[in-house]
Amino acid sequence: YMSGFASWIGGALGWTLGGPIGAAIGFAIGTAVDKATSKGLLLEPPKRGNQQRRKRVDPVYEKRRRRKTPTQKRTETKSGDFEVSLLVLSAIVMKADGVVSESEKNYVRNYFTKMYGKERANHAFKLFSGLLKKEDISTRQVCQQIQMYMDHSSRLQLLHYLFGVTKADGHVDENEVELIEKIAGYLYINDRDFKSIKAMFYNPVDSAYKILEIDKSVSDSEVKKAYRKMAKKYHPDKLQHLGEEHMKGANEKFQRVQKAYEQLQKERGF
Repeated sequence: YMSGFASWIGGALGWTLGGPIGAAIGFAIGTAVDKATSKGLLLEPPKRGNQQRRKRVDPVYEKRRRRKTPTQKRTETKSGDFEVSLLVLSAIVMKADGVVSESEKNYVRNYFTKMYGKERANHAFKLFSGLLKKEDISTRQVCQQIQMYMDHSSRLQLLHYLFGVTKADGHVDENEVELIEKIAGYLYINDRDFKSIKAMFYNPVDSAYKILEIDKSVSDSEVKKAYRKMAKKYHPDKLQHLGEEHMKGANEKFQRVQKAYEQLQKERGF
């Protein structure tokens, strides 16, 4: 059954099958596919019975959570885990302003189509539509689960995607931006990284400096040093473990860093 669901969503799944994300997926599947199919999809760890599925966060997940090490976290994040995390967080953010616009939904559909192809994107969107109907998804618990298992580079990529969702309808809602900042905190993404990625989507004064995580007062040599540091942090190779389909989004981040550096080269004349 697990392999059947992984095939349906289109990617290998690991840690997202348990815990609060697993519970959200279970609800979404119940609304997205017929009852006969959904009965065959066991989303919690096996051999726990019906009592297990009634709990918001299962004990097996909690036990595994407590004994995770950073090395295990990095090796166990799979492409499907990243995909499902994107969907759950997108649903949370899109509902922040009380209105889920068609342009926002189209952004999600188009983003997944670009990454995964039409067939896989259609399956993902069915799951996403189910997630939008779930009212009690805990932002904090979902983010804690992601933070425990997902490497830092992948978490930065999640944040980059979420800012794209908020700008999709052409209207910047402060509730959505504030929620993304809260999500960044839950994901252990520091304030400089948050402002760097935010500046890639919103163009405040000195956005090039914000993207490179430096102040306007720094020297030219410090600008060069910051560029090397950010180019390393956002290099697409850091997301190779998520598969070829996620490299496009990684390249977008990397290119924004390059453009910010080129802009400062022109302004400063070095």
